[in-house]
Parts: sequence; structure tokens; C-alpha cells
Amino acid sequence: MARVRAMTVEPGRPGSATVDEVPDPGDEVGGLAVRGLLVGVCGTDREIAEGAYGEPPSGHAKLIIGHEGLGEVLDAPADSGFQPGDLVVGIVRRPDPVPCPACAAGEWDMCRNDRFSERGIVRADGYGSERWRLDPEFAIAIPRALGELGVLLEPASVLAKAWEQVDRISRRAFFVGRRVLVTGAGPIGLLACLLGVQRGYEVYAVDLAQGGAKRDLVEKLGARYHAGDAADIDVEFDVVIECTGIGAVGRSAAGRVISGGIMCLTGIMNLDANLDTDATALNRAMVLHNQVLFGTVNAGRRHWEQAAAALAAADREWLAGMITRRVPLTRWTEALERKPDDIKVVVDLAA
Repeated sequence: MARVRAMTVEPGRPGSATVDEVPDPGDEVGGLAVRGLLVGVCGTDREIAEGAYGEPPSGHAKLIIGHEGLGEVLDAPADSGFQPGDLVVGIVRRPDPVPCPACAAGEWDMCRNDRFSERGIVRADGYGSERWRLDPEFAIAIPRALGELGVLLEPASVLAKAWEQVDRISRRAFFVGRRVLVTGAGPIGLLACLLGVQRGYEVYAVDLAQGGAKRDLVEKLGARYHAGDAADIDVEFDVVIECTGIGAVGRSAAGRVISGGIMCLTGIMNLDANLDTDATALNRAMVLHNQVLFGTVNAGRRHWEQAAAALAAADREWLAGMITRRVPLTRWTEALERKPDDIKVVVDLAA
């Protein structure tokens, strides 16, 4: 049987990240046969590599990591809507086998029993391989003009969902929708800024970096960049999108939400016995000012499609500026290292 190289880890075992040879999934029957091109690396991948998260497919000790994958179709069923040469991204989550009411309704990103699987994260191999297969139902076509920048689609889908929820909540009552504060100018924060600008918001971003690529990318959008604490910004916001997962940052940003405003949490705080927040103050502010606080994770198919449209409408040079480092598959573990100038690091599967 033919074999290909892949990015693997043993979930629960720190330091197990490596390059392995695995069976070529092209030998399987059905679905799209895909040649891996690029895969993005994010904090979730680092947590899996550190042993804090992740679960391999049933009966396997190892997990092929990588959920931000971009590939080229090699072979496709005649009725799939795809053909060889098409660029494609695979949706991450799959509905649970029960299924729960949400999954049965096609809203598997809102699964209620947590029995779903996620490619490259829990119970399903990911896209960090020279070859992978994909059910057409979970494939998103990437416009050829977008090219390798389609690797940004997965994080963009998370923000598309966040903004969709903001839009829906805003219709509950009077809402101006003029200003948004984004905390964190990493990939998620920058994409939150992009989608905010596309919606016509006056966008502010706050990050610890004093300057460099993050500041440049924010300002190229026509948004305002603040280095430091959100509490120092003397402006109130209709919407806050928190992208750091740092309690102190979220608390400062929450203090800038206007009456009737909305705050979305996309960042996940590290587990800590001492929760870094003041629940009483948060309760008083939300109740007395009719505020809404919600969290969001993952994305459904429509959010991936919304994200594809948003990326297609964005400036290609701006999107390319988000990708600050490329690592070949043979040295993919270097992508797990955090470097000062990193924004989005990708692994080149075809190098």
C-alpha cells in the first residue's frame, strides 16, 4: 500500500509531535481525493501538541493534526460538483452519530451532546497530510483567484459565525451598530476587523504589540490601532469581539460596551482555579445596561460560505500580509514555536 507523509501527535503525550508515514487515503473509495497544499497552525494545534487536548480516531493511538487545510482535488465523483484541479478547503466539524436535535437540523456547530468529531482535533484525522479525502458535503470550493490564501478560510469562518450572531442579536431592539472594538490583533482579531470594516463599522483594535505587522494590517483596513489596555480607550462601543482569551483583557473591554451593546467571546481562557474576572460587576453591568454576552466556537457550512465570500472581497495583498512564516512539512513542528513577529504560520505540505 502506498504511503504519504503526515503531521502526527499522540494526544495526551507532550512532545510526541512528529512526521510519520501513513497509508495513502487515495487508496480508499469514494469522496474527493485531495493533494494537501497548506495547513495553518493555531493555538488549538499547540494545545494538542502539548498534550492538553485532542483525541485520535477510534482504535488509533495517533492523530493526524491540522484543521486549517487547503488542498487541490486530484479525483472527484462525477456528481460531486468538483473536478480535478479545483482548490478546496474541508469543513472541520462533523455531526454526531446520534444525532442530537441541532446536528439533525444541520446545525452541527451547535451540537448539544459533544459527540461530534472534528478533523485534526477530536476523533477524526485532519488535513496535515500530503493526501487526504473529503466528503463533498463538507468541502468548500476556493476561487482560483484567491489561491493559497484560501488557507485562511477556517479562522475566517469562526468570525463569520461570530458576526452573524452579532447581527441577529442586534435586531432584538434599537441598535446603532457604529463602532466595534476587537481585542487582540492575531489572525482571529485581524479577521474580526476585516469583517467589521466590510459591514461598515468604525473599527478599533487593541493589542500589546507596539507596532509592526499587526499595527500595519489594522491601519491598512482604515481601522484604528491601540497598543495597551482597552480601558485606556476613551470611546464606547456597540460591539466588542474578544479574541485573546485573557481574563484581564476581556474585563477591560467589557467596561467599554455601551448600553444595549453586545460582547462576543471567541478566545478561550486557560483553565485556572482563580478565575480572572469579577462576576458581580459583570452581572450588574449586563443587567443594568441591557447588554448581551455570548460565546462562539467552530462554524456551520453557511459560515464557511460567508467567510469565502468575505475573503474573495478582501484585498489579496492585505490577506497575504497575515501569513508571516512558512515551514516545510519535514520541519512542521517548528510551526508550533511562537516567534515575536508571527501572525499566521502555515505548513507547506507540497514543498
